[in-house]
Amino acid sequence: MIKNIFLPTIFLILTYGFWISPDFKEIAAGVAIFLFGMLFMEEGFKAFTGGILEKLLQKTTDKLWKSLSFGVISTTLMQSSSLVSVITISFLSAGLIGLAAGVGIIFGANLGTTTGAWLIAGFGLKVKISAYAMPMLVFGIIMIFQKSRSLKGLGYILAGLGFLFLGIHYMKEGFEAFRTTIDLKDFAVAGYPGLFLFALLGIAATVIMQSSHATLVIIITALAAEQITYENGLALAIGANVGTTITAIIGSLSANIQGKRLAMAHLIFNLVTAIIAIVFIYQIMASVDGFALWVGIAADDYTLKLAVFHTIFNSIGILVMIPFTHQLVNFLMKLMPEKKVSVATPKYLDPAAEAISDTAIESIRKETLHLYDNAFTIIAHGLNLHKHDILSDQDPKSVIAHNQKPIPIDINDKYNRNVKGLYSDIVAFISRAQAQMTAEHGNELFELRTVGRDIVEAIKHTQHLHKNLSRYIISNNPHIRGEYNKIRIQLLSVLRHLEEAKAGGDILELDNIKLEIEANDTTADGTLERLIHEGKISAEMATSLMNDTSYAQGVSKNLIKMGEVLFATGDIDMKTLERSLVLDNDEMQEVSRQVS
Repeated sequence: MIKNIFLPTIFLILTYGFWISPDFKEIAAGVAIFLFGMLFMEEGFKAFTGGILEKLLQKTTDKLWKSLSFGVISTTLMQSSSLVSVITISFLSAGLIGLAAGVGIIFGANLGTTTGAWLIAGFGLKVKISAYAMPMLVFGIIMIFQKSRSLKGLGYILAGLGFLFLGIHYMKEGFEAFRTTIDLKDFAVAGYPGLFLFALLGIAATVIMQSSHATLVIIITALAAEQITYENGLALAIGANVGTTITAIIGSLSANIQGKRLAMAHLIFNLVTAIIAIVFIYQIMASVDGFALWVGIAADDYTLKLAVFHTIFNSIGILVMIPFTHQLVNFLMKLMPEKKVSVATPKYLDPAAEAISDTAIESIRKETLHLYDNAFTIIAHGLNLHKHDILSDQDPKSVIAHNQKPIPIDINDKYNRNVKGLYSDIVAFISRAQAQMTAEHGNELFELRTVGRDIVEAIKHTQHLHKNLSRYIISNNPHIRGEYNKIRIQLLSVLRHLEEAKAGGDILELDNIKLEIEANDTTADGTLERLIHEGKISAEMATSLMNDTSYAQGVSKNLIKMGEVLFATGDIDMKTLERSLVLDNDEMQEVSRQVS
């Protein structure tokens, strides 16, 4: 209902503004062009998030001061705390960083956003920036039409800056012309009533535009044109700080619980900062005057003084909140506890992660690990083994000796309940994410999609194997019972080695398992023929054993192929190198021949 009313209301307000003053059109157009420029800049910076930003984020968030620094520097460079917030939420949702690191980045982003006010007040209003805007737009648009992803990204950034400058120019011109028609200072409200009223107006403006930068530009250009009072301008800036949390809140709607916690932390921080700023407004104003006098800012240069004020009250907020970061994290975890979800429900496939290559890949990798964990239990029970026995340090032969009772399991039902839907979700996510990825990242996605297929194939081979295996491990014939227990020992060994690789072990160790599988092939080493010839097993048993040996090898090979991709570590280049060292089928057969 609110959404249906909101847009028409905005249109009506704008139409009324256009009707009462032609100069209002110039201001509104300036705001629109500025916002368009921010969209261009965000699009441009996304072109460079395929590795650089992600690597920095992972390496510079292990300590709170590093997270703060990252937030300040990244927001200063990109001039968009919104983009930094959305990226942070997506990384938090993908599990690449912890909540404490995410909170630190958000704190830093709030301080980094103050540099926008300095640039606008110190440069944007002192220079005819429209003269710089035109060349930027021309060169930027030319670069956007190039095929290179990097050139496109630079083009978007350059054109975005051009639109930002052009928007500031039109807002400045509009406010200067506007005062000849209407003097907004006539609507000024002094004291605390004015502080609360204009803070609410600042929140509303930022929520509508979803950009505190745009609100600050309007405030500074209005101050420069003497359309609002200095005190009301400060209140608007405080409100803009609170309103900017709407972007993080919107970004968290599609995120998991960690993303929602971060959005709440952002809101709490900005509300606390705003309350401090309003309560101590006059003391902060006095410190701004003292600082202005010290550095030589003119007493009536309210635009630069607003920039000083914006920096001081954000810094105070950080200094107040830093000692309580861990308490804030604990509070949020209690306030928003992790919900228990079905094993078939995706944990990491958040739409927030789709737009950023490395985040999308990490989300898919973690979700595929989730898929493997579900499959592991199914395969273990299909072998009439328990997961805790496979993961124990107990000797494999001893494990098998103590697990001779068949475990009742409907593998097809478990597959449909716990694997099929999750696998479909992963494939759908990959299809959406790969549309905006480089060839290198696209190849990694292809590898991960293949991993999912290998897991599914391993379950299907287990299903075929399970019926005869459950029958023959309780057979009175010790020979057929022994052969099927050998299959179980082999597969138990495979599963253990995979868990070691998953825990950070060397995936090259999986080559040894491949060689063991080749060496223990009952159909190839003459064991099967000997058992038939000596009459120790029947022809029916022999046929079953031959087929089931093939299924067991299928389980092993599919799972090992999966492990070589899914458990490779490091960045994409390191993973590719690690996988290239793994023996392929031809190399493995050659080694087997040399050993024999």
